[in-house]
Amino acid sequence: MSGQIFVGAAPEGPQHLLLNKANRHGLIAGATGTGKTVTLMTLAQEFSAAGVPVFAADVKGDLSGIAAAGETKPFLAQRAQDIGQPEPEYAGSPVIFWDLHGQKGHPIRTTISEMGPLLLSRLLDLSEAQEGVLGIAFRVADDEGMLVLDLKDLRALLDYCAKNAADIGRRYGNVAAASVGAIQRRLLTLEGEGADQFFGEPALDIRDLMRTAVNGKGFVNVLAAERLIQAPRLYATFLLWLLSELFEDLPEVGDADRPKLVFFFDEAHLLFKDAPAALVDKVTQVARLIRSKGVGVYFVTQSPGDIPDDVLGQLGNRVQHALRAYTPKERRNIRAVADSFRPNPAFKTEDAVLDLRTGEALVSLLDAKGAPAIVTRTLIRPPACRLGPITDAERQDILRDSPVARLYDTPVDRESAYEILAGRATAAVKEPPPPSKTPAARSTGSSVAGSFARTVLRTVGQQIGREIVRGVLGSLFRRR
Repeated sequence: MSGQIFVGAAPEGPQHLLLNKANRHGLIAGATGTGKTVTLMTLAQEFSAAGVPVFAADVKGDLSGIAAAGETKPFLAQRAQDIGQPEPEYAGSPVIFWDLHGQKGHPIRTTISEMGPLLLSRLLDLSEAQEGVLGIAFRVADDEGMLVLDLKDLRALLDYCAKNAADIGRRYGNVAAASVGAIQRRLLTLEGEGADQFFGEPALDIRDLMRTAVNGKGFVNVLAAERLIQAPRLYATFLLWLLSELFEDLPEVGDADRPKLVFFFDEAHLLFKDAPAALVDKVTQVARLIRSKGVGVYFVTQSPGDIPDDVLGQLGNRVQHALRAYTPKERRNIRAVADSFRPNPAFKTEDAVLDLRTGEALVSLLDAKGAPAIVTRTLIRPPACRLGPITDAERQDILRDSPVARLYDTPVDRESAYEILAGRATAAVKEPPPPSKTPAARSTGSSVAGSFARTVLRTVGQQIGREIVRGVLGSLFRRR
């Protein structure tokens, strides 16, 4: 039926995700090997077929198979039979590959200016004083007409502020050398994770993530994240920037017939692991408000406990695969997961979550009124795409024919803060000194004046000395 996605079959009947409720966000959770990735691929492919563009981070490398047609296998045929559906017509989805490092996809870049001082301060976990200094640096760049595009621009700008701290302090506020040094050290850490490749031009146009193919299917944007996942700070930086850009750029649409874009964030716990409180607050704010922009966000992780409660409370559509409980703490987590579902009188949720088979999940989706449906034990439908990664040759073919081919592949380094400040420094070194008397002239004048003064003093001194001697001798002779 139009307007909904068939997720799987349960004893209570087919389970459908309503497209006009898909922007209420969602959660796909479960232990390793329980079928989370296959569920992600199934939903992503169904969203694409409904004309909804998708963005998904591929942290293990196997999500690329969504670009290729699958092939019949006994367990897939059995699954189709179990859910009362014919075996799928195997086909891939239109895909655009992206990669922050530019190796397995088109590079994704943004500029330091687009990131802005506030978001950058939160990502760097700066103190209030350090955040103030960073804000002053951005203000100086604006007032002096300097673009801040990449990390070398920001470094040069901070160095300029430190060297001219007295003058800048009188106009904008105190610029402490210690604060500048702390910011530079944080930037060095971020650069070590590969941020120098993320910040620059050409910057990503958000509209390129929202393309549809000529056949009406939405493009699935797959981010190659095998390397990125090893740099959690950069991963969080990218994801939060992307959500923030969408929130700022997209107009309000309310509850539309279908989302404008759906995100799947695999290994979502890395977005929150060791994250500063300000960063978690920003993610919570974006997750709460971006729904009205027509964007759905789906977190994929091992346990719901990996997601902060304020974010978890925003996730209305839930697919919970099996969990394991080997310790008392894990047992308590199971109870918490069970309590988060609307109970089903047919089974005990706490026991069911431990007893689920691979490919089976506890599913609770929002109904037409926006309320969570009762939880059901659901067999997830298999995807029509390949289960497993595509080959390097297949990836290169897709990149060559991509609708954004040649738009982002070549970096651009135009004149910005780094080049302007370097030019000023070079001009200052070449500037001649102001005119003045030559050292030789000053030396000659000083020598003549000094010689004359010494001659006068010597003559006067000799005359006074002779008068004194004469007076003393005359006095002695008169006494005798």
